[in-house]
Amino acid sequence: MFYYLLKYVLLGPLLRLLFRPRVEGLDHVPAAGAAIVAGNHLSFADPLLMPAVLKRRITFLAKAEYFTASGLRGRLTALVLRGAGQIPVDRSGRAAGQAALRKGLGVLAQGELLAIYPEGTRSPDGRLYKGKVGVAVLALAARVPVIPCAMVGTFQLCPWGRVLPGLPPVRIRFGEPLDFSRFAGMAHEETVLRAVTDEITYAILRLSGQEYVDRYAADVKAGHEVRRN
Repeated sequence: MFYYLLKYVLLGPLLRLLFRPRVEGLDHVPAAGAAIVAGNHLSFADPLLMPAVLKRRITFLAKAEYFTASGLRGRLTALVLRGAGQIPVDRSGRAAGQAALRKGLGVLAQGELLAIYPEGTRSPDGRLYKGKVGVAVLALAARVPVIPCAMVGTFQLCPWGRVLPGLPPVRIRFGEPLDFSRFAGMAHEETVLRAVTDEITYAILRLSGQEYVDRYAADVKAGHEVRRN
């Protein structure tokens, strides 16, 4: 109930008014049935803007730290994220990663839309980074299509290290569904998972027009190798 209150009354109309996102390829998102929407991640606003333009409810897997911040701001953030359909995920280790996959499969088993960012974290500099194979595991295990999605312009909302957000033109592009049924039963083969993930990443890249970096964004952040635009 709170999800639809945010989407249609509280947050959704405000976001559409402020950012006026132009949406392309919305017809590629199925009207019913389970599917994964895999996108690039440039801004804190990404998981708020995408649901605002979709006709269906969509659930995001989000890092648990967003839900545990202290103070009034932290509690409000957690309330909004839960209301926006985000599920907290502990990313502290392999066991936590498996739990995240189970949560994602549970959403898909109910015939719903699941959103995931293959990069695993926000891009530090606006470029598109190497995808992690969790998205492939989910797609093959659940046997559902993957809809690539590109957020364009949201990095300029709040680039790395910037305090105040801007109001740049925003485009949200959905691509044609990717069918991986040819890999049925091969969800445990590493080469297949890598190939599926790379195909998804390339589809996002074609929609976004970003520069690609064949490294994990988390590794770049850890090494502080950030190119500031």
